[in-house]
Amino acid sequence: MAQLNILEFPDPRLRQKALPVARVTSGITELIDDMLETMYAAPGIGLAATQVDVHKRIVVVDVSESRDHPYALVNPTIEVLGGLQRREEGCLSVPGFFEEVERAERVRVSALDKLGNAQDFEAEGLLSVCIQHECDHLEGRLFVDYLSTLKRSHIRKKLAKRTRD
Repeated sequence: MAQLNILEFPDPRLRQKALPVARVTSGITELIDDMLETMYAAPGIGLAATQVDVHKRIVVVDVSESRDHPYALVNPTIEVLGGLQRREEGCLSVPGFFEEVERAERVRVSALDKLGNAQDFEAEGLLSVCIQHECDHLEGRLFVDYLSTLKRSHIRKKLAKRTRD
């Protein structure tokens, strides 16, 4: 396994829409393992392939306290089941910034797993938020897109300054 480089906002590659995975191959399985290693090392609770400059519809998530209950979602789709929640979100591609975002409380997730098997489950609370956040990356959206133009501009300037320094 290998740790991958995580792209940082405002890198334009984060805006690229991910393409569906035609078939889960050994290469996809290896990418998922590398994404999990990268996510855990960062440390984070979710990572989309787009964030590591691989524009395929793959997401990994683990919101467990023990960090031993990972989900690998290949070609995920989300159906909103109801409720709204506001939670503070951060992002490995927007390091050091946390803001409240409103998302669905409950969602149904359909995807392939790491072995190519179909999976279908309901997620709520933090797991729901995390999956929605990571699936946004596959569409070229970041959590900062839910913020005011002023807040987004402030974050962009702070990250640019950090990069220059």
